[in-house]
Amino acid sequence: MILCDTNIFIEIYRRNKAVHTVLIDKIGLKNVVVSDVTRAELFYGAFNKAELQMIRKDLSNFQILHIDQFISEKAVEFVEKYCLSHKTDLEDALIAATAILYNIELYTLNIKDFVFSPEIKLYQP
Repeated sequence: MILCDTNIFIEIYRRNKAVHTVLIDKIGLKNVVVSDVTRAELFYGAFNKAELQMIRKDLSNFQILHIDQFISEKAVEFVEKYCLSHKTDLEDALIAATAILYNIELYTLNIKDFVFSPEIKLYQP
């Protein structure tokens, strides 16, 4: 399994062929999982009801990893520890904590947002 950051899906919707190739050919769609945070961020970014419906339909094809107490507590720890030094925000902290809990790699185009902890395994295509 590979946890995909929100920016990966944004690039798919922008028809970024390089990201599409990584998802299809290297990872395989059946191996992609999504955080509740990414789901919420994509819903929030929808331009209208039709796009929201399309996103909801697209995401129904993936396993959703829900926020639990461990993820919540780990994310708060990350924000407290790294918000000043690395500008770590809650969304990235929650996604990072999800990857750590499930012991899976995180595929992101914003590597700088996740270098705050050596616990986070980044997927490098």
